[in-house]
Amino acid sequence: MAKSDFDIYQHVTNQIIEAMEAGVSPWRKPWSGGEQDVSFPLRSNGEPYRGINVLMLWLAAHANGFGSAHWFTFKQAKELGAHVRKGQKSSTVVKYGTVERENDDGEAVAIPYARAYRVFNADQIEGLPEEFYRRPEAQEDLGTQPLPEVDAFFQAVGARVTHGGARACYVPAEDRIQMPPVSAFISAQHYTATLCHEVTHWTGHRSRLDRFKMGSTKADYAREELIAEIGSCFLGARIGVEPTIDEAASYLDSWLGVLKEDKRAIFKAASAAQKAADFVLEAAAAGGASEIAA
Repeated sequence: MAKSDFDIYQHVTNQIIEAMEAGVSPWRKPWSGGEQDVSFPLRSNGEPYRGINVLMLWLAAHANGFGSAHWFTFKQAKELGAHVRKGQKSSTVVKYGTVERENDDGEAVAIPYARAYRVFNADQIEGLPEEFYRRPEAQEDLGTQPLPEVDAFFQAVGARVTHGGARACYVPAEDRIQMPPVSAFISAQHYTATLCHEVTHWTGHRSRLDRFKMGSTKADYAREELIAEIGSCFLGARIGVEPTIDEAASYLDSWLGVLKEDKRAIFKAASAAQKAADFVLEAAAAGGASEIAA
């Protein structure tokens, strides 16, 4: 295939679909505990990847058993006096940018583009400084009690959360998250993962990221659930709690249908999930008041 014929959107989508049909969701990286951001794939300079690249590198790490969070281009490894081990295969990530073109009126316009480039995990490279090979600490059993630090995080976000009953959902008409009591969950991880999922829905309200549409179709609903699923994992990774929401077969079928119909759907979902996670993290940092009812 000529380089000009390479379709990064179709390539990434095909990889995601193949993984999902094999029973693996790339956003469900089984990370351990540790400090914030340790679960996110990191560039050579320590900056976390974002959006679709997080999913792609989680998928590569899962498929190959990589434990390091750090990724390098061949050149970046060489600049550090290291080298990629012979026979190692690279992983695909996406670079976004713009290029100036002249339109029919002779005006310069910025045209967005996405192109693929290749990276290697630190586990595939010899000679890097030791800190790039460091593994996150194993996560302790969280039990069934609420986690004070997680409670404090969500209180700072400012979402209205009420507890009771047996259903977890976001109610747009009331701008409220309904959760079963913490004691009803089999672990604190399950409670937190569920709350991360619903808080991602909460960001879609018209007063926030305005993601919901009037007269939404089943496909729109599937897209929103996919955004919430990915967003919950982005948030869980940032606050150090492994998401454990069980995936229903009906959800997987719906998501696969959306991905097969639109090769850009996973890019859009990952981008929207990243925006939602950013919104929640920024709200928490700002320390907004919350309304949590027992």
